[in-house]
Amino acid sequence: MINFEEFNSAGKDLFMLGLVGPGSGSMSIRSGDKIYITKRSAVLGHLEEGDVIEVPLEGSGQGEELAAKEIQVHRAIYKETNFNAIIQAFPPYGIALSINTENKIIPADIKGQTVLRSIPVVRAKASPEELVKYLPPVYKSGYIVSLVREYGSFAVGASLFEALQNTTCLEDSCKIITINKSLTPVEKPRRPEQHYERRTAIPPSIGVMGRPRGSRRGFGR
Repeated sequence: MINFEEFNSAGKDLFMLGLVGPGSGSMSIRSGDKIYITKRSAVLGHLEEGDVIEVPLEGSGQGEELAAKEIQVHRAIYKETNFNAIIQAFPPYGIALSINTENKIIPADIKGQTVLRSIPVVRAKASPEELVKYLPPVYKSGYIVSLVREYGSFAVGASLFEALQNTTCLEDSCKIITINKSLTPVEKPRRPEQHYERRTAIPPSIGVMGRPRGSRRGFGR
């Protein structure tokens, strides 16, 4: 039986933390041979009971066209792992770092290092067909979060609460990396040494003007 309050609470937290916007992101849990997943374009921060629907783990079922567009990705991850919850979000700092990262983001903070170890960056098109192929092996190998380059994050867990914790941990670690980079002083390049020719105060062509012999300061004699 679906626990709607679990979805409602996780959705509100995601929305308040700026990890999803209106009509973006998706959440699901696995229960036996069924998946309970948010509807396509559901506002996760303001869910209603009809915004979470049931679909089969295998094959397709009635009303599946109403499910979040990442339904096939959720299915593929469940089939390859033992996790029971998935959250797909759009963490701004995580997405920003993924753009210029080749393979992995290594957290600089202790919590991120302990909980996540590292954050794989998946270089794939943000389409269900591509993600079904590239994401399940990431979680099968032991990771609990990943970033799809330029797109967003996927986090797994034993429950929606745990998947939420992993999502927020990912974004916190990426935020710390970004802030730390902005605080690190950039060493200014040293100006090349310039050599100047030493010059006298009076140009040599002028010389020193002498006084008439016998003159005194101010008056002649």
